[in-house]
Amino acid sequence: MKIFVFEDNLLWSSRLVKTLRAFGHEPAVKVALPDDVAGYQIAIVNLGSPKIDASSLVPQLKSHGIHVIGHAGHKEKEVLELGRQAGCDTIATNSELTFKIEAMLDRIIENFPKT
Repeated sequence: MKIFVFEDNLLWSSRLVKTLRAFGHEPAVKVALPDDVAGYQIAIVNLGSPKIDASSLVPQLKSHGIHVIGHAGHKEKEVLELGRQAGCDTIATNSELTFKIEAMLDRIIENFPKT
């Protein structure tokens, strides 16, 4: 599955890309929504990034039918709440994303409409 990774932190983005590839996905790291979103069904968004405006990005992704996973540090309660308010389908702490991403993606994919 093609998955957007909206991330400006090089360590996080490389970790996520490596993990997603290991699970058979095709990640694409971005900091802004590209013109072509065809084939992407999931996006992982760093809600705490100063370079990514999650409050406008999340609704744009949702308008394309993309399931949005927003993440931030477990102590960043206000940032996680902003992700909820922006419309993220799934909210995760960074540690949840690190240790539970496979199960999280499996649940999301399982609930996609069958074509």
